[in-house]
Amino acid sequence: MTQNPSKNPWIWVPTLYLTESLPYVVIITVSVIMYKNLGISNADIGLYTSFLYLPWVIKPIWSPILELFGNKKQWFLSMQLILSLVFLGVGLTTGADQFFTITLAFFWMGAFASATNDIASDGLYLIALKPDQQSFFVGMRSTFYRVGMITGQGLIVVIAGNLEQKFSDPAQAWSWTMIGVGALMLTLTGVNYLSTPKVIEARVAKEDQPSFGKVFSSFFTKKNIGLSLGFVLLYRLGESQLVKMASPFFLDSREAGGLGLSTTEVGFIYGTLGVIALLAGGILGGILISRDGLGKWMMPMAFAINAPNIGYIFLSWLQPESVVFATTVVFIEQLGYGFGFAAFMVFLIFLAEGIFKTAHYALATGFMAMGMMLPGMLSGYMQQWLGYPGFFLWVVIATIPGFVMAYSVKYPREFGKKAES
Repeated sequence: MTQNPSKNPWIWVPTLYLTESLPYVVIITVSVIMYKNLGISNADIGLYTSFLYLPWVIKPIWSPILELFGNKKQWFLSMQLILSLVFLGVGLTTGADQFFTITLAFFWMGAFASATNDIASDGLYLIALKPDQQSFFVGMRSTFYRVGMITGQGLIVVIAGNLEQKFSDPAQAWSWTMIGVGALMLTLTGVNYLSTPKVIEARVAKEDQPSFGKVFSSFFTKKNIGLSLGFVLLYRLGESQLVKMASPFFLDSREAGGLGLSTTEVGFIYGTLGVIALLAGGILGGILISRDGLGKWMMPMAFAINAPNIGYIFLSWLQPESVVFATTVVFIEQLGYGFGFAAFMVFLIFLAEGIFKTAHYALATGFMAMGMMLPGMLSGYMQQWLGYPGFFLWVVIATIPGFVMAYSVKYPREFGKKAES
């Protein structure tokens, strides 16, 4: 394939993955805060917002369509435009009588569009960059993916919190916030139209074109596929539950076991030092894997992504009134997450290696989404049953399978290391 040489990866990789992550975090994570502010219970929040992962789980069903037909750039630009309209729809219906059902329907539409956007965006990344570039930019890619998440959890939530104080009406505040998210998505769609490269994708002759079944089955015949999928499903078992209940914990009253923080404070915590920690951890992780290979850093990164969860146990026990303690815990968690997630992303790239990279990467990330969806659906019920201290203790215990799989999984130890001249 060929591409426009004037399109610098240092420009388009950050914007492409910022636009990939922003709708994801709004649908999966910011919706949790919105529904909490609008009076939905933790059990319903955990169940229904986790169920929104389903399009990411089943996206391999339609990923061969993007592999075999159409242009990746056209696909992701179309999906990003649809997402702009979806968030506008959420904003216009937040104050409706049946807002929970209606906004969930919009989020469902957005989830399918966002999952398709992921397939096309990842496909462009895998096609437009050489293997050593893929490893080098994985830190930048994962960092800006997380910057998009922090933009949602940080800036967007702060804006919603300020609007709550202005209007004294959470529904009106979140209505204007979601309309703003729609406008932001439209702007980023325009940026990606201008910045991403035009890649001429290699096409298989029609008579040699593989069937959908061959594309799928070839993934499951990869060496050690069972062990690899076990790693993908269990590496973030603790985090998949923590991420759903962390914001409700910060927002719940102290009498209910939470910290009693405001929406603005929660957004500020994730949007200040959390951003700095995330950038540092993500970039460092990508550079070290590119230099030394995945084998050297797999276990340290597994420790980095899981160990900081212990901080939430102390937060729930002590319930400190100072925001500094909570901010410190989030800072350490984000630093470890940025560093540890780099290993996960490089492993997914390894798992997708072959002639059907786009479809196989979609399959790998589909299993990743399943590993987030199923535990997350139970997280609200677990929290209500155990209370916040017991729940966070359980989260730490749930990290053990991730350590076991990180130690056991098979892959080329030098994978991700930049080829030496």
